[in-house]
Amino acid sequence: MLKTTVSAFAAAALTLLSLTATVPAHAAETLSLHDAIEVLPQAAESRDGYERSKFKHWIDADHDGCNTRAEVLLAEAITPPTLGPGCKLSGGTWLSYYDDQIVDGASGLDIDHMVPLAEAWDSGASQWTAARRQSYANDLGADRSLVAVTAKTNRQKADQDPAEWMPPATDARCTYLSDWVSTKLRWSLTVDRRERDALRQLAASCENTNVEYDRV
Repeated sequence: MLKTTVSAFAAAALTLLSLTATVPAHAAETLSLHDAIEVLPQAAESRDGYERSKFKHWIDADHDGCNTRAEVLLAEAITPPTLGPGCKLSGGTWLSYYDDQIVDGASGLDIDHMVPLAEAWDSGASQWTAARRQSYANDLGADRSLVAVTAKTNRQKADQDPAEWMPPATDARCTYLSDWVSTKLRWSLTVDRRERDALRQLAASCENTNVEYDRV
């Protein structure tokens, strides 16, 4: 009887172990855009001490010869480019969703940090370690942390938040708000009062938009 009980307990333990091993450390969460905006922590922003060099970016994290910029371009291409020696990309087409433009060739594209590095610094990254800032600047773990867009729109956006800049393509705006909020939630970044007020106002026409994020 004892042997049978022990065997049953061991089997149950192994089953539990196999189930828990498949559960990610941080399960993805999904909220409506409106609810997600309210979840964002609010705090005053400060640019004190910011330097772009404090976010080491465009590294080759997996040592495959392609840096972060190239990895994003490869992942987002509509027509895949030809991959040459040294991860040189030739050909290929992309959709820049900020302005709804088809771009031929990678040279016409910038890789935009959805929440710009300076804005991230203002919103909490100033307190991070250098390693966490590097991880943020090269975040390939979420589809919308980094996006390939026309150089023109990326430079128009610069380090502005949605209170100051929104994509010129009207049909991109709800997606952009979702991407912005999901990135801030993913990295536990704050918003200031002006930013939250703008997000609420802009999201009023995005009734069916959700935000999915996985905290890091």
